[in-house]
Amino acid sequence: MNYIIGLIKDRNLIFQLAKNDFKVKYLGSYLGMFWAFVNPVILILTYWFVFQIGFRLTPVENVPFVLWLVAGIIPWFFITESITNGTNSIIDYSYLVKKIVFKVSLLPFIKILSTLFIHIIFLIAVIVLFLIYGYGINIYYIQIFYFLVASVILVFGISLITSSLAVFSRDVGQIVGVILQFGFWLTPIFWSFSIVPENIQFWLKLNPVYYIVEGYRNTLIFQKWFWEYPMLSIYYWLVTVFILIIGIIMFKRLKPHFSDVL
Repeated sequence: MNYIIGLIKDRNLIFQLAKNDFKVKYLGSYLGMFWAFVNPVILILTYWFVFQIGFRLTPVENVPFVLWLVAGIIPWFFITESITNGTNSIIDYSYLVKKIVFKVSLLPFIKILSTLFIHIIFLIAVIVLFLIYGYGINIYYIQIFYFLVASVILVFGISLITSSLAVFSRDVGQIVGVILQFGFWLTPIFWSFSIVPENIQFWLKLNPVYYIVEGYRNTLIFQKWFWEYPMLSIYYWLVTVFILIIGIIMFKRLKPHFSDVL
């Protein structure tokens, strides 16, 4: 609890450092922030071309495939980027770790907040795309903030674990990348959950990212509230809080050894 209170107290510092991290990431390139969108946009266009133009897939649940795809893949981009950046946060800012006055515990959250800036811009672009297709803004859009908060807490807990381990072994970053690759194909991002046999659906729902992806689709497309799935919501928060607690404990115990290793 003290850890969370500390983040709230240092919110101004966190925001300034996240903004600086965002700027530095694209400093020196002529196109600047544009590069943050290149890979995700190319990936979306590739999937859209292959599955809708090439395989001529019909709309999913009467929804144009491109809308159904972006509604699920946008939160995935944020989650994977946040975990990847959060995992390397201590290593990237090793010069700050050696300064006793600096709160090292802020670093994973700074990386996540920096990634959130891009996600919000992407989210606005997706909403515009939905408007072009005739989907008007409605009251369900309010719960986007709920799923944003849910996503941030989940990736923060994971990043605390991975970032503290990555200091002692650089292989952790590679392992995280492999796990995320598996996670992409096990999450209903470009395939419909309805095609999965019922006896397997339960196991796939154990993936907490499923809750976020389906939450975005329920918000943008199907107009359903998260409390319409009470058991799934309870499960998600139990898992997320558990991961966060484990992350905080692990980070606090390993933090005193960071400067020795770096």
